[in-house]
Formats: sequence, structure tokens, C-alpha cells
Amino acid sequence: MTARIRRDPRAERSRCLVPGGERPRLVRDGNVADMVVPSRPREASVRRIEMPAFWVVAVVEAVDGRLDRWGRQLAGAARMLAGADGGVVLIGLGDLGDAEGGEAGADRVLAIGGLADPEVTLGMLMERGGSFDPRHWVFAESGSGADLARRLAARNGWSIQPGIEALTVRQSIRPCRGGRYERVDAVARIVTLPCDRVAAYAGEAHEGRRLEEAAPHTQASDRLVFGPVTRAAAGDVPLSEAPFVVSAGQGVTDFDAFHAVARALGATEGASRVVCDAGLMPRAAQVGASGTVLDARCYLAFGIAGAPQHLQGLGKVEHVVAVNTDLHAAIIARAGLSIVADAQAVMPALLALLREEGA
Repeated sequence: MTARIRRDPRAERSRCLVPGGERPRLVRDGNVADMVVPSRPREASVRRIEMPAFWVVAVVEAVDGRLDRWGRQLAGAARMLAGADGGVVLIGLGDLGDAEGGEAGADRVLAIGGLADPEVTLGMLMERGGSFDPRHWVFAESGSGADLARRLAARNGWSIQPGIEALTVRQSIRPCRGGRYERVDAVARIVTLPCDRVAAYAGEAHEGRRLEEAAPHTQASDRLVFGPVTRAAAGDVPLSEAPFVVSAGQGVTDFDAFHAVARALGATEGASRVVCDAGLMPRAAQVGASGTVLDARCYLAFGIAGAPQHLQGLGKVEHVVAVNTDLHAAIIARAGLSIVADAQAVMPALLALLREEGA
């Protein structure tokens, strides 16, 4: 032991740090009283492309005014095909939020509404999207996306590559001969992508300029007759198709509050296997490898620890919110937002907040 006073590097740095400024600045002699650098808020940069060399159109299904993970991947694929010289037009089959398209890499955003008749939708796509004379069209290899892509190719005689497994600017790779082989080709005029084949755009935000919304055609298909389209009640949506699921685990004892939360949030109810085995929830509500694998946008779990079989049922869920008393529970590690508390205390508090907001 010596009588020398131990240095405090953090205190010394704070005495030499000039207040304000966007970057840390140190003055070694410590005279920083008159050296105040005003900080300026950094403006978010937005890239604008007025006259691109060509256009690439991405057709996405917009649900509740936002893009899901698959939609962002389609926009990312279009942005990759457009490169630095091209522009991306994001056509939403449904309304899109103001910031959704630009953050996803789109230069122009057009909503044509959710239309039930595929022939009418195809006509609007050809009228509005065709006006850009796009080099490529990008669709989802989903039920409606795959159908529209094939209709568009058949109507115009354009080349199409469905179900692409890997995509680059110069080539596409897709399975053939029952999946035993792969076929490599130049990128066709129309391509369809399954989910999780291309990464979403993560670069500088683009302008995402909103274009005038297209009014739906009044002329319906001669072969199909459609009635009114109504939104299904949350409890009537199958668990595998529900966009929002509220689930109960062994940590839930007040099921009246749980049902009230699900109704207030407009969510479909789910449960862990332990709860279903106990007869507290129907077997159809079980989430997991031995139950239902979800494709939800948001999953709110009350009192679920997160067994491996249960987490397998959350493979495609975009956002997970967990309420659990155990900080080290597996569901906490999977969640994007966690509340370490008792579910019986959180559910009444959440109901009170929803009542205040008029939900």
C-alpha cells in the first residue's frame, strides 16, 4: 500500500469534456467553461430519385396500413434489382402508411385498395403499374400474389419465374424436377418469391412519394360475382391465420381477465400445452410444435415460460411480447419486448389503459 491517491479516469474525462456538439471533444487542461459547442439535431437523410433509368414494381399485400415481413422482403428484392440507377414503385393491395414505403426502399408508393375480383385487380395493376413500363415485376409466391403474377404473365405474354429460392441482380435460382435440381437463369420480367428468400432493405430511406390512389373499376368480371366483403371477428379467425394472438400459459390464473384482454385488443386467443392439457383452454388454441404454428404479426404471451416445443410454434411471428415473472425464461430471450411481472397484475393494468384510450 502507498499513500498515492488513485486516479479516476472517468472523472478526469468529464472535467475535460466540452459540453454540446455532435462529437465528444476533450480539452486536456480542463478549461472548458467558455467552450460550449451547440448541438444541432441531425436530420434524417432521404434519397430522392426523380428520373430513374428504369422502374421495378413490387406488388405487396398491405394489412392494416403497414407492411409485414414478407412485404418488406419483396420491396428489398425490388430495390436490389433496381440498383443505384433504377427506381422502385411499391403497389399495395390495400392502404399503406406514409412512412412504410420509403423505409422499405421505395421511391414511389401507390395503393389500389384491397380488391376481391382478381380480374379487376389485374386490370388496375396493368393500368397503373404498366404506365411505368417496369423492367421487372416482383410478387409474393402466396395465394393471391402467385395468381396475379401468372395472370399478368399470361395476359401479356411475358416471361415468369415462380418460386425463386435465390435472387441476385444478374440471375435467379429456382427448383425444378420435383426439387431435385436447381435452374439458374437471367432474371425474368415477372418473378415470385416465397417468404424469407431475400433480405429486407436496410439502407438509407428513399422518398416513398405517395401517388394518387387509384379508384377501383366498377366493371366486374364476367365469370365471377362477388358479394360484400366484411372483416371477420377476431375470435373467428383461425389461429394459424390470425395476425394478432394473445396466449395464456401456466402463469395465468385469472382467465376472466385474460379473455377480457383478448377481446379488448381484438386478438385471437391461444394457449400453451399445459393449459390445454388442464382443460382451461380448448385444444384448438394450443400453440407449438404439437399444436398450431403461427404466422402472426404480434404474439402477446402471458405467463408462458417458453418450452422448446412452444417456441417452435413462433417461427414466423414478427413481434413477440412476453409477460413473465422469470427474467431468465426462454420466452424473454425470444421476445422483442418483455415485462418482468405477474400476469395477474399486468392484465388489469392493460385493461385500464385500454379503457382510458376508448378501446
